[in-house]
Formats: sequence, C-alpha cells, structure tokens
Amino acid sequence: MRALASDPSILERTDERTDRPGPDAPVAVSLEHVTKRYAETTAVDDVSLSIRDGEFFTLVGPSGCGKTTTLRLLAGFEHPTEGRVRFGGVDVSAVPPEDRGVGIVFQNYALFPHMSVGENVAYGLEFADPPGDVSDEQRVADLLELVDLAGMEDRDPDQLSGGQQQRVAIARALAPSPDVLLLDEPMSALDAQLRERLRVQVKAIQRELGITTIYVTHDQEEALAISDRVAVMSEGMPEQIAPPRAIYRQPETQFVAEFIGDNNVFPGTVTALDERATLEVGPETMTITTDADLAVGDEVAFCVRPENLQVDAERNTTTATVDNAEFLGQTTRVHLEWHGRELLVRTREPPSGDVVVGFDPADAHVVDVR
Repeated sequence: MRALASDPSILERTDERTDRPGPDAPVAVSLEHVTKRYAETTAVDDVSLSIRDGEFFTLVGPSGCGKTTTLRLLAGFEHPTEGRVRFGGVDVSAVPPEDRGVGIVFQNYALFPHMSVGENVAYGLEFADPPGDVSDEQRVADLLELVDLAGMEDRDPDQLSGGQQQRVAIARALAPSPDVLLLDEPMSALDAQLRERLRVQVKAIQRELGITTIYVTHDQEEALAISDRVAVMSEGMPEQIAPPRAIYRQPETQFVAEFIGDNNVFPGTVTALDERATLEVGPETMTITTDADLAVGDEVAFCVRPENLQVDAERNTTTATVDNAEFLGQTTRVHLEWHGRELLVRTREPPSGDVVVGFDPADAHVVDVR
C-alpha cells in the first residue's frame, strides 16, 4: 500500500483504472428523490443517485450547493424532508448515525486532545467490537500501520502535523470496520503540497480496503484526482454524475464546463449542418464536430479547454490580444481579450501583442445552457 500511496503517477492513472466498480456492481448507498428544506430554504432538491459497493464517489461544488447537507443526510445527522436514504436497499432515513454502519471524518479532525493517538483511534471501538477475532490493541496497531503512523500510539495529537492528525481521524473512523466511509472536506485546512500527498494516501487506503467512500470537497482538482465518479453539485442537485475524465472532457452543462477547471465557453448560432456544424460565434464563423441533436437556427454553447485553444492554429482561427500571463511552471496561462470577453490559453512560451488562436473542430464540446 505504501509504495502505491507514495507514487505520484496515481494522479494521472486515476481515470485509467480497470478495477473500479462497474455499472453492474451492487448498490451500496442510494438517495431516492431526497429533498431537505430549512424553513424557506431548499438545501437539497429532489436528488436521486446510486453509489456502488466499493466505489470512491465525490460530491464537488461551490459553497452553498448542497454537498455537505447531502453528506449529513447520508450520515444521519439530518433527515430528509422528502424522499428516502437507503443503505444496501434498506431504508435508513430515520436511523440514527450510530446505527448506520458509517465512519465519518470531519474537516477539523475532531481529535480528543487529552487522549493519545492510540486512545483516539480506540475511541472508534467504544460502541462496536473490532472486526474478526482481534483485540482492540491489535486493531489500533493494524490501523496505524495502514495509515503510516505505526509506533505513534503514545504520542499526543498536538505532537503531530496536520496531515498526521487527519490520518489518525481516518484510522479512528475505520476502527469499527464501517460499511461506508464519509469524508467532509478532510483536507481543506492543509497546505497544497500536503493535500496532494494525503489524497494519494487516502485513495490507496480506500482501494486496499475496498470500502465504499463518499467524499465532499470544493476542490475540483482533488475531485478529479481521487474519484471513481464525481457528482458536480449546483443549487441543491447534481448537474452531472460521471467518471472524472467525462466530467472534464464532456461536461453536460455550462456550469460544469466553467466550474471544473479553466474553460472557454462560446455562444453561437447554427448556420449549417453537414459532417460538422457551422456556427456564427460573434463576428466569426466556426465549425465543430458534434453528435448533439442540432438544427439550423439553434442557439447553442460549446466549450474549448485552454490547452486545446492553440496559438498560430490553422482552423477556426481568430485574432485576440494578450492581456496578461501567469507562469505556472510547466505551462503559462495566458489571458486574451477577444471582442470584449476573455479567452484562456495554456502554452509553454507566452505570446505578446495580437495573436492568432484557433482550435480543432473535434476539440469543441456542446454544452447545455441552464
């Protein structure tokens, strides 16, 4: 496990996995038309989704989109105003958290400062026996080894780094061998490099145990790197549920296209259809390859990722003016001014002045404007 967890290429391999639960895997957790209201506010709005056994499923979205409320409904801290929450097909909508078989990791770790590391992990066994024929002490030792904290049983939590404290919290949640692991923005308080290292470890632990995991984050990169499937939330409901690569490359809506990573979204009018669609986009004429059901005269929007908007391209070309550039290490993000709006390009060598940019018709993707 530790060799895998320390391998940064897992971030690039996330979407290439062949061992992720398939569409025929049993459903471990489901929401059926779940709505949660607080007075006049609807936090979760008629959400239906299914999470497969052993899946790493992530809820991502901006503040106030309903992702944390959805997690609290799954944990049992909140009860639906309407609809049903099911675990393994059993309705648990009114079942208290302690009887749901879930382990929960909070954003602020919630470790007990007066307890040692080992005592904190063992606290997860206060109300449940460890799995198998092992003692509490052995279970604690096994879990600390799993999270790379072996031999730290006697340390106080304040002697640990933020990442180590978060791994103690994960070990405590795993102690009673829950059926489902829930994580609520567990890395938001950590610095960027530590978040990257810890998310690889969390994914490796999840794969080793095969535990159904539901993860909440506002970090789009984190959601793409760690998940089997992602639900992009907006205004209390999922805009799209799909594997990370599909979320990034084939966003279904303009919100998903603009929220997940940088993107250029172009509004246009279809003027001709043959093997490709021809559109009027502002003062320009552009062609795109699409299987969307379009007709001449339709008002549509399509997106082109900054890495696919090329400088000195030969197709779908237009002229824009460099506004500023941000050096990001491997690439530079260039902000262009184009007919009163901004375009983004990622390139190795930043251009200047007026530049010709364009894109391959196959790199455009039509999105639904909601």
